[in-house]
Amino acid sequence: MDTYTGKNLEEALKIAADKKGCTVDELTYTVVEEKAGIFGIGSKVTVSAYCDNDIRQFIINYLDNYFKGIHMEVEVECVKDDYQYKVQLNAENNAILIGKNGQTLQDINTVVKAAASSEFKKKVMVLTDINGYKENKYVKECSAALRIAKTVQKTKVDAVLDPMPNDERKAIHTYLANMPRIRTISEGEGKDRRL
Repeated sequence: MDTYTGKNLEEALKIAADKKGCTVDELTYTVVEEKAGIFGIGSKVTVSAYCDNDIRQFIINYLDNYFKGIHMEVEVECVKDDYQYKVQLNAENNAILIGKNGQTLQDINTVVKAAASSEFKKKVMVLTDINGYKENKYVKECSAALRIAKTVQKTKVDAVLDPMPNDERKAIHTYLANMPRIRTISEGEGKDRRL
């Protein structure tokens, strides 16, 4: 992460915001060093700062380097929505990147999320998709969950779904949230976590 130095915190943040092309409010920062001068003369503050665009650019660069390292040509796009970074990948053979049941795509997502979270020392939410694969999977999972939920409403017998990744469980939680007499709960650990 880049560091910026000013006579006081406000000046250091202003310098960081100007260099990054964002407002001071859009910055996340940590004070790295603070030196007090005599009567305010010679004082300086150094901050480490980043903004959403830095995270977005880190994700793109990280994936570009990864795919160059395995000699695979892949287009990488990344945009930030309300709470997460959506990454779109496109390659000549997308099936290789998706893997069996989307496992390779899920693993890529896990690695990118861990790398970004480690770099910026905060939890960075990332959703990696290839040509709408994840969106289609959400639609299929939600329609299957709806059928099961309707059966649960009629029979009043609980149902347990197969284990699935966090993002798919979240899609189903959200989809069924307003359905009367239906409550969704995630249980289990790691790859065995299910609804």
